[in-house]
Amino acid sequence: MRGTFLTISCLAALAFSAPAFAQAGATKIGQHNAWGTYSYQGNNGKVCYVLTVPTDKQPTSLDHGDVYFFVSQKPGQNVSYEPQFITAYDFQENSKVRVTVGDKSYNMFTRGRSAWMENAAEEPALIASMRAGADMKVQATSRRGNATNYTFSLKGISAALSSIQNCR
Repeated sequence: MRGTFLTISCLAALAFSAPAFAQAGATKIGQHNAWGTYSYQGNNGKVCYVLTVPTDKQPTSLDHGDVYFFVSQKPGQNVSYEPQFITAYDFQENSKVRVTVGDKSYNMFTRGRSAWMENAAEEPALIASMRAGADMKVQATSRRGNATNYTFSLKGISAALSSIQNCR
C-alpha cells in the first residue's frame, strides 16, 4: 500500500511541480527501501530517477505539502546523477537550500519550488556522501519566510542509484 501511495502522490506532485515528468507518464521501476526508482521517455531520450520523501518535517505546525528529493539520470542530455529538491511551496527568492549528510554540507540554489546544486561540480561529492550516509538533512526557507527542516532516510540509495546506472 505504501508503494502505491508513494507512486500516486509522487506523480501528483510531479504533475504540479515538474510538468515534464507528468506529461511523459513516469513508470515505476522498483523500490529500494526508502527510495523508489522511475523512468519516462523524454524529448531527448529516456530519463531515470530515484526519489524519496522525508521521514521528518519540521516545524510540525506548518503544512509542508508534498516534499521530495530526486536524483536523475538523463543520458540524452549528458546528465548523470543530478540531485534536485522539490517542495509544494515556493522558496524565498534568492534563498539557498542546505543539504547535510554527516559532517558534509552542500548548497543548492532555488527557483520556484525546486532547488539544484549551486556548484554542479559538487554533485558527485553529494552522491558519494548520500551513498555513505544514514540520513540526510535539508534546510530551506519558504517564500513566507518560514524556516523548514527535513530528514530523509538514505537507506536503499545505493541500490536505487545502481538500478538506474545504465539508464538508456
